[in-house]
Amino acid sequence: MEKRKENDLQGRLFRFSVDTIKGVRNLPNSREYQVISYQLLKASTSVGANYEEAQAAVSKADFSNKVGISLKEIMETNYWIRIIIEISDENTNWISLESESKELMKILGSIYPKSSKIR
Repeated sequence: MEKRKENDLQGRLFRFSVDTIKGVRNLPNSREYQVISYQLLKASTSVGANYEEAQAAVSKADFSNKVGISLKEIMETNYWIRIIIEISDENTNWISLESESKELMKILGSIYPKSSKIR
């Protein structure tokens, strides 16, 4: 079976999810970090998963819906990353993840309105 070609955004979203997972592994194990980690992991991995689903959309509305979910999830992810930056002593990795999340927000934010227009 032929392997499907992944687009650049799919690759970036996958890498972002993996980098976020690795970052969470290094957070303290206190109660507040457990809650934040859980929320962050759900949101950050959902961004790429929903974008992957969008690639197999059965309609324009389906594609638009999945991209819209990805956009909402990257916005939530950015929120949790900003909290970690505010409360953590080790921010180097999180600052770069925050920067990447902002770029991904812009990209998804530009795709969503185009995909949701009725023609």
